Amino acid sequence: MKSSNIGGQAVLEGIMMKNRDHYAVAVRKPDGEIFVQTEEFHSVTGRYKKLTTIPFVRGVFNFIDSMALGIKTLTFSASFYEEEEEKNFSEAEQKKKEKQESLLMAGTVAFSIVAAVAIFMVLPYFLSSLMKPVVPSYHLRTVIEGFVRIGIFIIYILLISRMEDIQRTFMYHGAEHKCINCIEHGLPLTVENVRNSSRQHKRCGTSFLFFVLAISIILLLLIRVESPLMRVVVRIVLLPVIAGVSYEVLKLAGNSDNPVVNLLSKPGMAIQKMTTSEPDDGMIEVAIQAVEAVFDWRAYERDNFHTS
Repeated sequence: MKSSNIGGQAVLEGIMMKNRDHYAVAVRKPDGEIFVQTEEFHSVTGRYKKLTTIPFVRGVFNFIDSMALGIKTLTFSASFYEEEEEKNFSEAEQKKKEKQESLLMAGTVAFSIVAAVAIFMVLPYFLSSLMKPVVPSYHLRTVIEGFVRIGIFIIYILLISRMEDIQRTFMYHGAEHKCINCIEHGLPLTVENVRNSSRQHKRCGTSFLFFVLAISIILLLLIRVESPLMRVVVRIVLLPVIAGVSYEVLKLAGNSDNPVVNLLSKPGMAIQKMTTSEPDDGMIEVAIQAVEAVFDWRAYERDNFHTS
């Protein structure tokens, strides 16, 4: 398998695909038509874009970029189900609404980060600290804390997967992975080839989050402080380091078929079975259009799989 630069995300009744400095959102509208919009991608780092290329630093900024772009494109896809209300808006009202949505997006990103830190980093520490009377070893409690963290993550996925909209989103997530796998295995991007491709991919954001949770166990075992308050502070301060290391591991996994790397990827790939579902052909058609809007898969196939 030859890795490509393309990556994506499922949105409401659609797919976002990003390739280098451009991204496309393809959405199945309520009337059945597929709408595709292509835009230039702008990193949150602005003119300091080099920060997204420095090893062990780029992971933090790429993660923030992914969150911001994900929320932006999700909001865009949801707008197709609000069009009837928006038709009566004046130009001034429309601009005001766009400004409000921009502020809401920034607030949502900030809240999401704070909530994730509280639920997946701080809460597991407090739960594991309750075991101190029966588990006096700090190192053992740290390992238990790590498994509690992973357990909370899995429970969270299982809970949201019961929602009907999320179930459909997971199907689009599967279509996204299938398209990328189809391309990276040198197959023409057709509905049939995509349908027969795997819905799991080593560069998935789900695998990234698993690496974050797993690598946090190792780093927290190496850094020990006595104060309970400082232990909380360390867990928060270390997050950029954990994200940076996790990103490099994920990038390595996506570009390598080494048996050891494949073994490290297996837990994240297993969790992907919960965050992806088999899509229908209509969803695959949406995903293909999103890919073709930003990625020349025919040139990629010719350059990487044909030597003549």
